[in-house]
Amino acid sequence: MAEVPVSCDCFVSLPPGSRDDHVIFAKNADRPRDEVQEVAHYPAEAHPAGAMLQCTYVQIPQVERSHAVVLSKPAWMWGAEMGANDQGVCIGNEAVWTREPVGSGEALLGMDYVRLGLERGASARAALAVITGLLELHGQGGQCREAPEAPEPFSYHSTFLLADRQEAWVLETAGRLWAAQQVTEGVKNISNQLTIGSELSAEHPELRGVARAQGWWSGEGDFHFARALSLQNPPARMELAKQRYRGGTELMQQHDGSVTAAVMMSILRDKPSGICMDSGAFRTAGSMVSVLPRDRSLPCVHFLTATPDPSRSIFKPFVFSDCTIPVPGVVSPQFGPDDPIRQRPRFQSRVDRRHELYKAHQGALVAMETNPGVFQILRELESQCLGEISAVLRGEISGEELGDLFFDSVDTEIKLYQ
Repeated sequence: MAEVPVSCDCFVSLPPGSRDDHVIFAKNADRPRDEVQEVAHYPAEAHPAGAMLQCTYVQIPQVERSHAVVLSKPAWMWGAEMGANDQGVCIGNEAVWTREPVGSGEALLGMDYVRLGLERGASARAALAVITGLLELHGQGGQCREAPEAPEPFSYHSTFLLADRQEAWVLETAGRLWAAQQVTEGVKNISNQLTIGSELSAEHPELRGVARAQGWWSGEGDFHFARALSLQNPPARMELAKQRYRGGTELMQQHDGSVTAAVMMSILRDKPSGICMDSGAFRTAGSMVSVLPRDRSLPCVHFLTATPDPSRSIFKPFVFSDCTIPVPGVVSPQFGPDDPIRQRPRFQSRVDRRHELYKAHQGALVAMETNPGVFQILRELESQCLGEISAVLRGEISGEELGDLFFDSVDTEIKLYQ
C-alpha cells in the first residue's frame, strides 16, 4: 500500500483570481491524528526593554510591541500552524525536506516562525523580513509532534505562505537558507515541496554561494532554487504530496476568477484530491479561510474550525475588534511546569489537551453518522453566516460590532452538539 502523504495545503487568491476585490487565504493543517488544535486570541501588547520570549523550545529577545493575533495551533506548542493578525496579515506553514539536513538540536520551529511573523509584521512583506531575519540568526529545528511513543524524532524545515490585503509571498527554507517569491495576482497553492524556480524575488545573501560550494548548482545559467535544493531521492510522502499539489492547482484553476470564501471552504473539504485528509496516522486537524478586502474601510474576516476534518466541521467567523470576547471553549487546558513539553526529557507522558468544543464535536460525530440532520443544521448556519459576512464585506451591514461573532458561533455549535 502506498504511503499516505503527510502534507498540508495552503492557498491564496488575489484579484483577478478572486470574484471580488479581496485577497483570500486558506489552509488545512494536517497533523497527527490525536493532536488537538486550539484557536487562541492574543491581544496587542507592549513589552519591557530587555524582555525575553519563550517559544516552543528556546528563548529569543522580545520586541517592544506585538500585534494582536488569532492562531490555530497545536495545543502543546507555542507556535501556530496558521493565523492572522490585526493588521490584515495571514501566514501558514508546511513541512519540507531538502538537501540541507534537518538539525538534531532544538531551535525555533516553523510554527514558531508563523506566530513570530504575525506578532511582529504589519504587512506580509514585513512579516517575511521578520521570519527570514530570525531564521538566519536562530535556524530551525526540534521535535514537531507530541509523541512519546514515536520510534524516531519527527523534524522538518518549513515553507510558508504569507498574505495581506495587497500581495502574497511564498517563502521556502532549507536550514538557514531561504528564497521568496512575490505573488501579486491570480491564484497560488503550495504543498510540502519546493516550488520556487528561477523567479526569485528575494533570497538569503549566501544562498548561491552555498549551492555552488555544495555542488548543488554549477554556477552557470539561471539559478533554480527548487532544482538546486530539492532532495534527489525524496521520501515517498513528498512524492505523493506532488499529487496533492497538482490536485490543489487544478482546483484553484477551475475557480480562477470566481474564488470566494465559500469556494475556498469547498476546496479545503475536498477528499478525492487528498486535500482534506482523514485516514491513517495523520488527518486535517484544523482549517482556516481568511477574506482580506483591499478596501481598508472593510474588516478582514477569518473563518476557523477549531475541530478536525473540515468536511465534518463548520467554519466560524472571527473579526478583530476592540471588544473581542474571549472564547474559552476553543482553548485547551494549561498544565504549567507539569506540562510534558516543559519537563526534561520531553514528551515522557501525555495529558488531555481537548478543549470544550473538541470534546463536544468528538462526541457528536458518532451521532452524526446516524442523525445527519444535526450536521445539516450546522451547515445551514454556516451558509447563513457566510451570507451575512458577505453583506458586511459589501458595505451593506455595519461591521462595527463583530467582536462577539466567534464567541456566539462556538457557543451555538457546542449547544447543538449537546
